[in-house]
Amino acid sequence: MRAIEIQRCGGPEVLEVVPAGVPEPGPGQVSVDVAYAGVNFADLKARADGYRVPELPFRPGLEVSGRVRALGAGVTDLTVGQEVAALVGGGGYAEVAVADASAVFAVPAGTDLRTAATLPAVMPTAYALIHTVGRLQPGESVLVHGAAGGVGTAAGQLARAAGAGAVYGVVSSAAKAAYATEHGYDEVFVGDFPDPVREATGGRGVDLVLDPVGGDSVRAGLTVLAPFGRLVSYGDAGSSGAWSVGPAELYPRGISVAGFSILTLATTAPDTLRALAGAAFARAAEAELSLPVTAEFPLAEAAEAHRLMGSRTSTGKLLLRVGA
Repeated sequence: MRAIEIQRCGGPEVLEVVPAGVPEPGPGQVSVDVAYAGVNFADLKARADGYRVPELPFRPGLEVSGRVRALGAGVTDLTVGQEVAALVGGGGYAEVAVADASAVFAVPAGTDLRTAATLPAVMPTAYALIHTVGRLQPGESVLVHGAAGGVGTAAGQLARAAGAGAVYGVVSSAAKAAYATEHGYDEVFVGDFPDPVREATGGRGVDLVLDPVGGDSVRAGLTVLAPFGRLVSYGDAGSSGAWSVGPAELYPRGISVAGFSILTLATTAPDTLRALAGAAFARAAEAELSLPVTAEFPLAEAAEAHRLMGSRTSTGKLLLRVGA
């Protein structure tokens, strides 16, 4: 089979197509003939910075759709040939990928494999940010960073479906602002956001901030929280490293900070992940959420997909077409 592999960290050019043996599933695992693989910002960080890369060489790719190829020992709730979407710890950029059965989900009725590839990482993450961790209540306001990306596109629509009083976004360009406005956002701010948020909310601030950037973005986000507001950090896209929050920030307005990582949840609480994914997929169907695939590349052009996402000009979801 073919797979995409990196021998060293670096730019998109380090992504190489290599011949590889077909992996076999171990106990509690499933192998999948991949139709499509999702491209995520975490893949770019793995390639460039070694994020979540245990050793080299390494095969990126965190989510796939396709058909079950083989079942490992103990797997009884899936069948060979079944159409599935799966969250994988790596190796999704390949013609065959292996996933823990707890992170393999039957494709929802009426969903094709192309659309299914957008679901495994994005939809449970967005659902958790809005409902499970963020606990957004009807009438509350939310500010979403990266509003034009995959998670941001889903989160804005989920917030609107949950009865949010106002849905605000932060993006890096006017083109992205226009895109986000078409997907559930009331107002979208380009670049700097604290003063525009205060102006939009009459000085009160927002009830929930969703931040995948980290560092200074988190610190700025804390300043625009309303009394008893919540901030959920779910990434370090800015490569800012560790940050801390203490009583000086939390006590005056009774605000709180939480964190979320779907990849960590998959390893520490797989049953929780499965329940979360089920709820997320069902909510997406009920609310008729749209997560547009805005660009698609053949597997051999994975580097081009990374260049596009790395340019910070892409919107929606990017896919690699593998065996479709």
